Amino acid sequence: MRIDEKFMHRCLQLAQKGEGFTKPNPMVGAVIVHNGKIIGEGYHRQFGEAHAEVNAVRSVKNPALLSSSAMYVSLEPCAHHGKTPPCAELIIEKKISKVVIAVSDPNPKVSGKGIEMMRNAGIDVAVGVLENEAEELNRVFFVNQLYNRPYVILKWAQSADGFIDYNRSSAEEKAPAQISNQLTHSIVHKFRTQVQGIMVGTNTALLDNPKLTTRKWFGNNPTRIVIDKNGKIPSNAAIFNDDANVIVFTQSDYPVKKSTVKPIIIDFSKDTNQQILKHLYAERIYSVIVEGGARLLSSFIEKNLWDEAYVEISSKKLVSGVKAPEISMDNAIIKKYLDSSQHHLKNKITQNFL
Repeated sequence: MRIDEKFMHRCLQLAQKGEGFTKPNPMVGAVIVHNGKIIGEGYHRQFGEAHAEVNAVRSVKNPALLSSSAMYVSLEPCAHHGKTPPCAELIIEKKISKVVIAVSDPNPKVSGKGIEMMRNAGIDVAVGVLENEAEELNRVFFVNQLYNRPYVILKWAQSADGFIDYNRSSAEEKAPAQISNQLTHSIVHKFRTQVQGIMVGTNTALLDNPKLTTRKWFGNNPTRIVIDKNGKIPSNAAIFNDDANVIVFTQSDYPVKKSTVKPIIIDFSKDTNQQILKHLYAERIYSVIVEGGARLLSSFIEKNLWDEAYVEISSKKLVSGVKAPEISMDNAIIKKYLDSSQHHLKNKITQNFL
């Protein structure tokens, strides 16, 4: 491993320590190196708090060494004032002589400005060390910036013969098919803690009466999102309990009146998926997991509006029922969990730049 890659690898390790705490900001790590030795480290710990570069500078015991040191950072230092001052200005102020960056900021409005600012100040700036790995680490942030929409994750479990549930017309008629096992059910709840929104369609809310919370894993509940065009979901449905906020996409005045429920009116005669993603992004929901039903999942697949998918295939058979969405399993990463296998997919849209 080249020396630059060695130090950048450490940046990525540090960056990952901020997972789940920096949203909607990216995860960023930084190290400061003097004569081949790391003298300072830092990462972005919490949204709104000091960035990785600031924490790395603060950790250096002898600031006099900074002017003869190099900084490695996993994402281009910012050049604009946000919740914190620009990191590029700090690097210039501390007279750090060299900066090695994994990848430039994906936001077209700011990309390259931090690099330009530092180069204009006479700093030796290199870009592209472990670029692919850095983009992969922050794939949610990259999708947000490039497409101005939430990062979309699809998730469902299907039987060995390709069904996701029995055919049911009401919640009282029959309980949902139990396809996931105890282990994969817990993993689903872990996924929920890692996103800002969780979405289902009307029928799933009516037939399954889901809570859509993270009961089997420690972490925050995501905002619950449901499509209810005609206001069919009763006010006592589990999705409307006080465990988390709810966004409802509907076509007119919504009958459920609660401070935790926010109705958003959309035009159902037009592309609902695009409208939903646009509104969610405006609501600062930058990642969403779609958990059902089959029609909603299929609509995101058909319109190519997804970035990752987790498809659990059980050894159980249902013989008949609701057909699972169709998606190509090419290039899936497969993991075994008891009597199920999880197929992890990435969309080609994402692969084009990650």
